[in-house]
Order: sequence, then C-alpha cells, then structure tokens
Amino acid sequence: MARQFWCGGLVLLAVAAGAGADDKNDTKAAQAGFERFKKLAGEWVAADGQDALSGQLVSVYKVTAAGSAVHETLFPGSPHEMVTVYHLDRGSLVLTHYCSAGNQPHLKADPNSPPDRIDFKFAGGTNLDPAKDAHMHEGSITFVDEDRIEWTWVGYQGGKPVADHKMIVKLVRKKK
Repeated sequence: MARQFWCGGLVLLAVAAGAGADDKNDTKAAQAGFERFKKLAGEWVAADGQDALSGQLVSVYKVTAAGSAVHETLFPGSPHEMVTVYHLDRGSLVLTHYCSAGNQPHLKADPNSPPDRIDFKFAGGTNLDPAKDAHMHEGSITFVDEDRIEWTWVGYQGGKPVADHKMIVKLVRKKK
C-alpha cells in the first residue's frame, strides 16, 4: 500500500514538473511574441495590389505604458477607426479589440503558433454575446519580414464564422 502511494506520488510529481516546463515554454513564446509586436511601432500602409486599400494608412502601432502594452490604431481618422491593445497577462499574450461595432472581444495567443505567425483565439469579451452577436473571434498576424505583415481576422455571428466577415490585409511599413 505504501509502495503504491509513493509510486503514485512520483507519477503526480513528474506530471506536475512536465506541466511546469510547458508553462515556462508558453511564457517564453508569449514574451517573444510581445517583443515582435513592439518592433511594429510605426505606421503601416496597405500593400500595393489591394484594390480599395492600396497605399492607405491602415494601422499605427505605438509602444506605451512603460513598454507594457502595444496600442494599435486601425483605420486612423476614418469613421471605422478601431483600437487593439496587446499585452502580457500571467504568461500569455493577449489582445483586446475595441471595435467600431461597440464590442470588445478579448483574444489569447496560441503559444503553439508557427514561428512566423501568431494565432489568436477568442477568450471572452464585453458588450457582446458570442453565441449571437457579430464580433471578431479569431485571427492571426504573419510576420513576413521586418517591414511586411499580413493580418487574417475572422468574424463570427450566431456562434459561427461569417464568410463576409473575414479580412485579409497585407501591410508594409510606411517609409519616412
């Protein structure tokens, strides 16, 4: 009986140690992702070839709050201006998107995203019912190189993706 107790305890200890290692890796991935967002500071325009948006200022990234947050203004100065704030929360990279629709989806980065991309998944929000209301539900940012990124955002309504609520935008850093 005592032997089973000790063996069971050792198994639990090994599992807990493994989980701790995963948590450390997830925290490292979140920190690395956040550092990538900091490097986006500046103005970003739509890449050539995107009919309606080509050359338009689409996004402005600013590192703020003593380096603890990245503030993104989307479509600055337009009637559909929006803000997204990226920051670390207990070892995870998260964002809150302040949408022109008046809701605030909260998304969390997947620590297992590919090296050149950060995938975000819905983790709650305010001023919305995710089972009914239209909202940004998931997305990704691909870091093509230091001066090019690609967004893919998917909106949901009625608890499902909406085909005309998918946005894919290629951005290039605005040269000074």
